[in-house]
Amino acid sequence: MEKLVNEFSAGLFFWQIILFALLLWLLHKFAWKPILKAVEQREEGIRSALAAAEEAKKEMQNVTADSEKLLQEARAEREAMLKEARDIKDKMVADAKSQAQAEGEKIIAQAQQSIEGEKKAAIADIKAQVAELSVEIAEKVLREQLSNKDKQLKLVDQLVGDIKLR
Repeated sequence: MEKLVNEFSAGLFFWQIILFALLLWLLHKFAWKPILKAVEQREEGIRSALAAAEEAKKEMQNVTADSEKLLQEARAEREAMLKEARDIKDKMVADAKSQAQAEGEKIIAQAQQSIEGEKKAAIADIKAQVAELSVEIAEKVLREQLSNKDKQLKLVDQLVGDIKLR
């Protein structure tokens, strides 16, 4: 968790929010309206079925026990239709949410991969610069040390003195 806080990037967070908002807008624009329209049509069909069932109920009050059985079947069908409509609506909403979640996770994973690639490139560039600077410093030090014959002899004596014979 501390790593996330230390490596927090406001720019990346901003773009992720923008992309998530865009995704929600696209879902609202293209997915929610057709889903709600289908649900409303289904509800209208259910309402008309309910109205027909109520009329049938009034007509069946004067009929025998068989007509009572038919009325009970109409009620059961109405409840099944309502339950089916609710189940379809809940499934559509859950599918849209899971799809949005998956897209969000995909965008985050792509962003993390991009950040990792940029980080590796920056580290490689820094290593190259450090190596180049080290060579330049060593070259300058050696030039300075070897520019004077006395210094050269002194350096050779010092190096020979540092060598340990086995």
